[in-house]
Amino acid sequence: MLKKPGNAYKNVVFDMGMVLADYDGRAAIRQFTDDPAVIREIWLTVFVSYDWAYLDIGAISEEEFLAEVLPRLSSDEVREIARKAFLSYDQYNLHPKRGMDKVMEDLVSRGQEIYVLSNAGVRLRKSWTRFMPRPDLISGILFSAEELCLKPEKAIYRRFFEKFRLRPEECVFIDDLRRNVDAAEREGMDGWCFSGGDVGELREILGLSGKME
Repeated sequence: MLKKPGNAYKNVVFDMGMVLADYDGRAAIRQFTDDPAVIREIWLTVFVSYDWAYLDIGAISEEEFLAEVLPRLSSDEVREIARKAFLSYDQYNLHPKRGMDKVMEDLVSRGQEIYVLSNAGVRLRKSWTRFMPRPDLISGILFSAEELCLKPEKAIYRRFFEKFRLRPEECVFIDDLRRNVDAAEREGMDGWCFSGGDVGELREILGLSGKME
């Protein structure tokens, strides 16, 4: 449980993937093939590759990422499918999470500010409004690649407070990974782990009246 009532926080800070937006890492691959073996190969080699973290931290460009991972695939045909899937993943893999638009509307209606703090590559800075619920209600967004650091590193939380001139004790942080919530709490925010993805439960935690539609 939170240390204070949900309406006592001036700012509500959300993670993006699996919190404000649902994520299906295979969706883009399925646009270009229906072969289960190829889908699995590309998913494991590209979309859950350890190299993806280098994109999220801004350490490599997308061109460098492709140059690193595509040679690991089994054929030129699979490499071309993977390239197309990667270059379009922001169009297919992310979608607004059902019910979160109403959560955001209700938070703003009672006078709270909404922020986003997410591990994400630079491409999503250009396209995030397409798959986020109510982007017009977001007061500020910080993506890890822009800051060259990742959650749960303490530096990204401190940079977040600095960038938006926020006091940690006035913020509550919602993330689907416990390690990120724990790190946020160490930096002075209260937090809630949204690992189950239950929007109705989140509404209760934040003290929002009414049920999810």
